[in-house]
Amino acid sequence: MRKRTKKIAFSARICYTFFMINCTLCPVQCGVDRTKQVGRCRVNGLKIAKYSLHPYEEPPLSGEKGAGTIFFCGCSLQCAFCQNFPLSRNERGKEISVKELVEIFHALEEMGAATIDLVSPTQYADKIAEALSLYRPTIPIVYNTHGYERIETLETIAPYVDIWLPDLKFCSPKLAARYTGRADYFEYASKAVEWMAKTPLSLDENGKMKTGTIVRHLILPLSSSDSVAILNFLAPLKEKLFLSLMSQYTPYGEIEQFPELKRPITEREYKKVLDAALDLGFPHLFVQDRKSASASYIPDWDY
Repeated sequence: MRKRTKKIAFSARICYTFFMINCTLCPVQCGVDRTKQVGRCRVNGLKIAKYSLHPYEEPPLSGEKGAGTIFFCGCSLQCAFCQNFPLSRNERGKEISVKELVEIFHALEEMGAATIDLVSPTQYADKIAEALSLYRPTIPIVYNTHGYERIETLETIAPYVDIWLPDLKFCSPKLAARYTGRADYFEYASKAVEWMAKTPLSLDENGKMKTGTIVRHLILPLSSSDSVAILNFLAPLKEKLFLSLMSQYTPYGEIEQFPELKRPITEREYKKVLDAALDLGFPHLFVQDRKSASASYIPDWDY
């Protein structure tokens, strides 16, 4: 077992060096040398803004004390309406080493976290794999992503991940291009979700998730028809995953040029999407109270 651990750690370091020099972690595939400059994600070193127990994830992830959430800085998608805008734009945060990330895993376990929840991990998938090759927590590892992923990157991190938590934000290339500049979002995210859904769903005797996939979808103003299109795509996978319909959209970020984003969703918009989910018969469905559409749920950042 000891020899195997050393071999895995060495492999992770090889991946780390390769991706840093010629970064192809996300679908943008900037190819930049991230030891010298930044690409689409706006970061190069390993950088976080907060780690803590977070009680507001889906119940099977949060447990009694909360998910052990690590908020990473930077993002390869750059949504205009990002709720974690200062992080995704690398406006704040603290650089840490891979060794310090391992220490954070330990700290969250000692706090009683139900899971290790890696938020926006894509641009650090190689470094996270290195950290997890050095120490594997005893609680499930959650890969909490915007969904804009390359299968090759997911395969790199997969040996260390128990639970996939992707967003599926847009079906329409027009909407994706409008809000992120990436018209190919659904092309990549749909394939990523199908790939993740191959992980079997399993829960322990207390209802905590051990393995599997939860797909999140945030309903946006004037976009309920696109939301329904996403549900129709997910319907053939409904027995293999949990669906989390989110009504929490709160106007935030760089939305000056998007007047439709300057309000929360309406009850009618949410009901249209929820009714579609019920009509399609999703057996594992999480829904939100519309009171969740509040800036009070946006965390205070430590760094």
